[in-house]
Amino acid sequence: MKRLLAALLLVTAGAQAQDLPSPYAAGEHQWATPPAGKPWGSSAGLERGPHGEIWAIDRCGANSCDGSDKNPIVLINTKTGGAIRSIGAGLFVFPHGLHVDRQGNVWVTDGAISQDGKKGLQVIKLSPQGKVLLKLGTAGRRGDDATHFQSPSDVITAPNGDIFVTDGHAPINPFIPDGLDMRVMKFDKTGKFIKQWGKAGAHEGEFNNPHALALDHAGRLYVADRANNRIQIFTQDGKFITEWKQFGRPSGFYITGDRLYAIDADSTDALHPGGWKKGVWIGSISKALPDAFVPDDQAGEGVVVAPDGTMFGAVNVAPRGITRYAKK
Repeated sequence: MKRLLAALLLVTAGAQAQDLPSPYAAGEHQWATPPAGKPWGSSAGLERGPHGEIWAIDRCGANSCDGSDKNPIVLINTKTGGAIRSIGAGLFVFPHGLHVDRQGNVWVTDGAISQDGKKGLQVIKLSPQGKVLLKLGTAGRRGDDATHFQSPSDVITAPNGDIFVTDGHAPINPFIPDGLDMRVMKFDKTGKFIKQWGKAGAHEGEFNNPHALALDHAGRLYVADRANNRIQIFTQDGKFITEWKQFGRPSGFYITGDRLYAIDADSTDALHPGGWKKGVWIGSISKALPDAFVPDDQAGEGVVVAPDGTMFGAVNVAPRGITRYAKK
């Protein structure tokens, strides 16, 4: 029944996006100011911490941090848009996925390799002050085993500390040979590898550019299977539960209670035929149904909601920066 509902919604949702209400005003693009007033770089990561704090990725004023001495991970003042603090200088090449755990620690995935081959392709856990607490993967070395990544795109931790990483962001690395892994990897809280699942493809449990992760209140794991225009939902042991195609072409997620926010940065007739639009889909998890849509032709790859209900988006292409969506 759930799959039938999803199929029916897929036929109509794209064309009906403009008919759904939007609880937010039009986005204020380039709203936040990075440290020292520098231009904001590309950003795919935007996350809320346990005290309502909002962290964002600023790719060092450009689209790469290779060779930069800037801090790419920024704690944002959600009232003014200013930077409270920034961390992570010299650690990353292409910071992409961002997660803040229950202790306020900041996790970042790095999707590319530095020119000197000494950095990149790792997942790094930082304290809120920027101290390195844990590293996963082998710096500058690509692989498909338990100690290497191909191109990690996002990371999230479960309440028991287990770590999940999506690996296989092919567009970042156009020169990777055929056979790029598309997988979800699971580690324990110490970084010990537990298991992985998935491969390239479009069937159940297969992926094409797995781009983001989220966990709902029931502990189910959501994967933004972006190039397949769907969300796949799994148990934390990798058992496939269902797929949803009614929330657009998802690049990023935010979940609070029964509400799912899925940001679509890419829908076009070429990539996602059927009248789908860029913007943020909002809906009920229990009903598997979107009931609101925030249109934005500059929608980015990350989305989060602050404690006061204000929504923010992270934009990775010009005009790059953080978008603020005020509640109506």
